[in-house]
Amino acid sequence: MTTLHTPTKSSAAQALTTHDTTRIDDTRIKAVRPLITPALLEEWLPAPDAAQTLVESSRAAISRVLHGQDDRLIVVVGPCSIHDHAQAMDYARQLKAQADALQGELLIVMRVYFEKPRTTVGWKGYINDPHMDGSFAINEGLEMARQLLLDVLEIGLPVGTEFLDLLSPQFISDLVSWGAIGARTTESQSHRQLASGLSCPVGFKNGTDGGVKVASDAIQAAQASHSFMGMTKMGQAAIFETRGNDDCHVILRGGKHTNYAAADVDAACALLGKAGLRPQVMIDVSHANSSKQHQRQMEVAADVAAQVAAGDARITGLMIESHLEEGRQDIVAGQPLKAGVSVTDACISMAQTVPVLQQLAAAVRARRALPPAAV
Repeated sequence: MTTLHTPTKSSAAQALTTHDTTRIDDTRIKAVRPLITPALLEEWLPAPDAAQTLVESSRAAISRVLHGQDDRLIVVVGPCSIHDHAQAMDYARQLKAQADALQGELLIVMRVYFEKPRTTVGWKGYINDPHMDGSFAINEGLEMARQLLLDVLEIGLPVGTEFLDLLSPQFISDLVSWGAIGARTTESQSHRQLASGLSCPVGFKNGTDGGVKVASDAIQAAQASHSFMGMTKMGQAAIFETRGNDDCHVILRGGKHTNYAAADVDAACALLGKAGLRPQVMIDVSHANSSKQHQRQMEVAADVAAQVAAGDARITGLMIESHLEEGRQDIVAGQPLKAGVSVTDACISMAQTVPVLQQLAAAVRARRALPPAAV
């Protein structure tokens, strides 16, 4: 039996007293600014029926690939990070043409990353600092991010993003078809709990050291139900109870060594199988798998395509960092940025991306042509 606390006259009087706790509370907080609520942002920028239909259908399509009911490859491709709306839309329109042309073999999802984890410090992304000047106009960033997602969906492309901040999904996750949990946060209990309640499929990257077990453990955790504290769409603190997410998978992104080769896929799938999970992987051809050399993404993608063409059905997808133009640039105060060039990790250009996508599509066709016993 639960006993409710009934305040006595003295304790009630004490509760009405204002105590000065500034000596011990928020001693390192410089300022507290108001934050828009997710419900208000959604009211300002609602998802039209067409966008909802695309999100729903693309999530279901990705799920079918993960569950072996669709033999296409999921390809999450796009800029390392978004920093300019117009350039992102230019990229999206060019990618849409490829998505339509290759839709029989590839399920293309545009990489639209708004949050960037930093090893130490640096620009944290479009939501945190949309003007890239240290003004941290987060309310504007949330509005700009949601508007971009709506615009990309309007041209018919599903979007994928990394979920880094634990509150930001409430503002944008209804528009996301596929989510990622990064290498630095895969081991985080809070992010595993978050993934268990997300409405979209979620990929967990292997740890920064290359270890796959942390991602395997994360999938098992995310498949379970959880209860945890969070914020509702109305901005109210609440306890969330999740159902668990059966559409989670591993992303091999390398670590101390690369892990995209056939032997690495074998090892990862063996570990997953031993844990009672689907023996399947998505391969990130960038990051440690390309040794941080952006042009090597094309070599890694060619190796993965050869594995697919040889009949490996355990490879369900790839991630590619690609922008309008090749390379990267630094954010320098007072200096204009070059158009279409990444401000975080170096990317391959769209011109370099198109042959990679065509090569992957050809690999899927080659895999389909093999006798069933070879797949």
